[in-house]
Amino acid sequence: MTKTAKAKGLLMEHAPRTGSRRLAVTETEQRLRIRLAACYRVFDYLGWTESIFNHITLRVPGPETFFLINPFGLHYREVTASNLVAIDIHGNPVRPAEYPVNLAGFVTHSAIHERIPAAHCVMHTHTTDGSAVACLEEGLSHDTFYGAQLHGRVAYHDFEGVTVNTEERERMIASIGEKRLVILRNHGLLAWGETLEEAFMWLWTLQRGCEIQIAAASAGRLRRLSAQVLAQTRLEAAGNQPEICKSAFDALVRRVDTADTSYRN
Repeated sequence: MTKTAKAKGLLMEHAPRTGSRRLAVTETEQRLRIRLAACYRVFDYLGWTESIFNHITLRVPGPETFFLINPFGLHYREVTASNLVAIDIHGNPVRPAEYPVNLAGFVTHSAIHERIPAAHCVMHTHTTDGSAVACLEEGLSHDTFYGAQLHGRVAYHDFEGVTVNTEERERMIASIGEKRLVILRNHGLLAWGETLEEAFMWLWTLQRGCEIQIAAASAGRLRRLSAQVLAQTRLEAAGNQPEICKSAFDALVRRVDTADTSYRN
């Protein structure tokens, strides 16, 4: 771990960042903006929020490599399709931006987007149960319905402080390997997927595993599952099934839509 001479702020260089480029917004990007904004509202509905912190990023396909991230300073319930910030892999906005970007979000997410080609969507949370499991020496238990689905799928990365130092990116990628779920020790949870819906399903499964583990631990010892059962349950995981991933996410978007559709703006 590299030590720094002084603390770094959480904002990127300029706030707000104006950017020197002006890429046009394509129909594909507009569709993804609405989908990602809906995801922020789903997280809010589920209680997966941490004030103005944490991030969900989504890569926009095309000849230019850039991704969408939430504007720093807004709560998830304030995120809309139009105020999402588009930045390239170096953190530079691809068009004028009204809001700044969180440095910790850029460092973590850009590392994964850049080094793992299949990682089109990255999600990070600090839920209470998720962070509690991240603080446990043994980490996630696989002796639950959801934990069993994740047997052999979870990577661990040691805590190095607030993720604002770019030097940590290499170590983080080495820790992740090819696993799509990461428990950031003493910190929180992270998931990535080839689609937003896949990333969400994996994160939802991990979150449920953490919730049940913490609840069960307060009542007694977890009953162990056999290696055969773990292997079979791993094969049947919902995250492996694209149609299930989409259906589960769509159901939550419909729930959000009954209360507020302003995220589409």
